[in-house]
Amino acid sequence: MADGTTLILCVDRDDDLGFKANVKSPVVGREACLDAAEALGLADPEDSDVNAIFQAVKTYDTLTEKGEQVEVALLTGDHMQMLEGDRKIAAELREVVDSTGAESCILISDGAEDEYILPIVQSRMMVSGVQRVIVSQMPNLEGTYYIIKKLLDDPKVSRMVLIPLGLAMLIYATAYLIGRPEGATFIVVGALGLYLLFKGLGMDEFFSYSLSSLQTALHRGRITFVFYIAAILFVIVGIIIGLNSYLAYYIEEGFLLHFLTFAFGAIGWFTAAGLTASLGKIIDVYLHEIVDLGKVIVLPFFIGAIGIIVYGISIYMLSISRIEEFPFGEIVGIEYAVYSMIAGLFIAFVGVYVQSLVNRWIEKKGNGSGEPTFTS
Repeated sequence: MADGTTLILCVDRDDDLGFKANVKSPVVGREACLDAAEALGLADPEDSDVNAIFQAVKTYDTLTEKGEQVEVALLTGDHMQMLEGDRKIAAELREVVDSTGAESCILISDGAEDEYILPIVQSRMMVSGVQRVIVSQMPNLEGTYYIIKKLLDDPKVSRMVLIPLGLAMLIYATAYLIGRPEGATFIVVGALGLYLLFKGLGMDEFFSYSLSSLQTALHRGRITFVFYIAAILFVIVGIIIGLNSYLAYYIEEGFLLHFLTFAFGAIGWFTAAGLTASLGKIIDVYLHEIVDLGKVIVLPFFIGAIGIIVYGISIYMLSISRIEEFPFGEIVGIEYAVYSMIAGLFIAFVGVYVQSLVNRWIEKKGNGSGEPTFTS
């Protein structure tokens, strides 16, 4: 028998409960959890979260009959933004622990996705057990058509599958319309490759977090909102200019040169977007969170350094590829590569040096020694 109160915790990480049944979390108590399960069951009888909630209530009843002091609760995340949903789960868990006085918990999960939040729960309290709920199905319900239909009905899955396919078809149609079908394969494969790379590296959550930051900046009236919008416009222009550059200097010489022809036209605009966004971030940090200024002050230097180096290298590689329409010769390309490398390294060094000065200034200011000067 466990000492203290044990929390029977059921987590709906993708918030089907709120999205489908309009039930707000946290839900605490046996009757409240049963009401939530009933609401979700009526909204979607096939949702596995219904079984997970009932399993949580069953575990609660079993431990109560044994004389243990237990409480049952249901937490939900966010249906569209997993990162923000995990933060919401952490905040609600803290609220439930404070209200129930629980010292340990048993996590009830309907799948591996919900168990991503296990480290979050363990950071707040001891997890004494994890119980997976597996729903038995009829064999004919496991057919390919049914599985695909259910997946495509899920907004998260449909966004991951239908949007890339739709964009690929649109790119092919556009390429044939402008009379350059040979470039369609490269663009489609490259776009799908970037998409898979972004998904594999978790960059989709980064962009989701960036969108959330943009919304927060708007709601709080911070200047980063304006700078972020300007940066997004720069990125859009950069993509258009990059595609024009790719079509103008297209050669059948491999993926690297294809990428460099795109980068030659786009990198300046992408660099401007990065500089604009980082400048807005620096201004907001200086006005509201000056203690973190040292972490962001180096961003524009690094972004500028990378942009200059990529631009110089793209000119050099394209100049030695014997593209007739390319405006730079081989000698000029070598000069651009050398000068851009030197300039990029120098700018990066200046950024690190400025960061050290800012960190020392913040440290002196925090120690109350007055307004210090930038001295090395």
